Amino acid sequence: MFRLANPNRFMQWSGTILPWSAIATVLLLGAGLYLALFVAPPDYQQGESVRIMYVHVPSAYMATTVYGLMAAASAVALIWRHPVADIAAREAAPLGAGFTLLCLVTGSLWGKPMWGTWWVWDARLTSVLVLFFLYLGYIALINAFDEPTRGARAGAILALVGVVNLPIIKFSVDWWNTLHQPASIFRLGGPTIAPSMLWPLAIMALGFTLLFVTLWLMRIRSALMAAKLRALRLQQAA
Repeated sequence: MFRLANPNRFMQWSGTILPWSAIATVLLLGAGLYLALFVAPPDYQQGESVRIMYVHVPSAYMATTVYGLMAAASAVALIWRHPVADIAAREAAPLGAGFTLLCLVTGSLWGKPMWGTWWVWDARLTSVLVLFFLYLGYIALINAFDEPTRGARAGAILALVGVVNLPIIKFSVDWWNTLHQPASIFRLGGPTIAPSMLWPLAIMALGFTLLFVTLWLMRIRSALMAAKLRALRLQQAA
């Protein structure tokens, strides 16, 4: 972690990983979409509408995972003044917000044929909506100060406070009586999804993960290069 605090070392490390992660992302998402749309069978109750699951579940998984990473990077930046961690947290937020929005939209599309409505104030849906607002609040807060350091510190505190929402999202279907179905993959008794559906879902989840890694590295590298250009311009002006 501390070796990557050096921006030049991070650029070298990420430059090595980025091409491979991009290639793996394209291959996995292509294979996952093909399996989800053409190979996986329809559900005996939900019919063809179950195919929304192959986008909805990975996006929901990434929505919470990215927030956890953002909060961890914020903690590192606050405690150790890690310069790259601060940038990593900032650049993860728009990606996490995008995954959360995709989760909410696909959930509404899936909920209409299953529940007969686009939205209910269900515990799981409401807590994910709160997560989306936390992302937006973080993005607004880090840009609300003229001094970037103050904005980054305020945003990091908000990110850490918002971590309390993650277990609520995870266990909301167990703690309250909700319309949302309980966990069917990460559960003590093992997955309840048939292997013919589970494998395409796992491939899509891995593809979404690598998509985030690829875009995240690209955004961090762009932010580091922009910071270097600003420093050079200030040096030339001086």
